[in-house]
Amino acid sequence: MKSSSPCRRHLLLGLAVLAGTSACAMSPTSPSPTAAPGAEKSTKTQALGLGARALQDTAPVEQLDAYLDGFHFVHGNMGMQEEAHHYCYQMTEEFHQCAIYDGNGKEAKLIGVEHIISDRLYRGLPAQEQRMWHPHDYEVKSGLLIAPGIPQAAEHELMEKLVSTWGKTWHVWHTKQDQLPVGEASLMMGFTQDGQIRPALVEDRDRRFEISTQERRAQRADIPDPGHSEAVSARESKPSVGKASKPRKSRQPRAQGDEPLGPSERESR
Repeated sequence: MKSSSPCRRHLLLGLAVLAGTSACAMSPTSPSPTAAPGAEKSTKTQALGLGARALQDTAPVEQLDAYLDGFHFVHGNMGMQEEAHHYCYQMTEEFHQCAIYDGNGKEAKLIGVEHIISDRLYRGLPAQEQRMWHPHDYEVKSGLLIAPGIPQAAEHELMEKLVSTWGKTWHVWHTKQDQLPVGEASLMMGFTQDGQIRPALVEDRDRRFEISTQERRAQRADIPDPGHSEAVSARESKPSVGKASKPRKSRQPRAQGDEPLGPSERESR
C-alpha cells in the first residue's frame, strides 16, 4: 500500500526541488521561436554584464527553483494557444510566483507572469475577480502540466499539491507572431476539458521532452479531482455579468498546428 506519511511526502518534494535546480540542463531544449530584437551586445556591454553579475545581488530570481511546462490560451480567444515554460518559487504553502518564458534555453524570452494560490485563498476573492483565475485540476489530471527533469515519483507528489490550486496569468509578448512585446497584456486561461487544446501543440511538446502526455494522464489517475474545471466550464456556459476584459485579436502565427478537436472559440466574458 502506498504510504502517505508527511515524512515521505516532504522527502519526495525535497527531491523535486533539488532536481529542479538542474532541470534546465537535463531537459531537451525548447528553443524560443523568435530572435532577440536589436543589434548584438557590444564588448563593453558584455563586460558591464559580467561585472554586475559578480557584484550585484539577484536574490529574487535566484529563488526560482521549480520548472513547470504547460499551455495557456488568451481569454476570450480559445484559438490563440501557447506553450508556457514556468520558472517558479513557492513563497508559502498557499502562494507561488512564476516567471514565464517561451523556451527553456539561454535565448528564451520572458513573456509573462503567473501567480498561483490555494483554493482557500481563491474562495476569499470577489466573484468578479475569481473569473480572472484558472484552475489547475484538468491540467494536472490530463497530463498537460509537467515538471521536466525530476523523478516520476517526485513529479506525482508535486502534482498532488498543485491539483487544487488556481493561477492568474498575464502574457505580455506573443513571440510566435510579434517581434517585440507590443499591445496590451493578455489575460491567459488554462484548459478545462478534452477537445480544447490543439493536438499538434501537445505532440510537439511530447516529442521535444521525449514523454507521453497520455502516459502522464494514466499515472495521475489516483490523484483526487477537486472538480474545479467542471465548475468553471459550467459557469462559463452561462451569460456573464459585468464588463468583460477586452480580448486580444489573434493574428496568423508563423508556425501553425492543426485545428482544435472541440469548439475553436470560447465566448468572451
